[in-house]
Amino acid sequence: MHDLNTYLIIGAVLFTLGLFGVITRRNAIAVLMGVELILNAANINFIAFARFGGMNLSGHIFAMFVIIMAAVEAAVALAIIINLYNNLGTVNIDEADTLKK
Repeated sequence: MHDLNTYLIIGAVLFTLGLFGVITRRNAIAVLMGVELILNAANINFIAFARFGGMNLSGHIFAMFVIIMAAVEAAVALAIIINLYNNLGTVNIDEADTLKK
């Protein structure tokens, strides 16, 4: 049987990997994957606290809200990435500031 610490450690590892991916990557798709890892780490924590905190549904509701927001965020971010690629021929985030001109 797993305890709360196991889930918190898994969530912390996922959060750290996602944060590392967001900070160090220049590719827009890799940054988007890092953000998704961060959101999944939050979901693991929500569900773990709901399970070990009395089996209330608040953690599940927050997790569903995060999943819905992640889907919307992925759709908008992929549209922006496709637009960036069509205009510049690259998905490098450093060159995205040329779209302002």
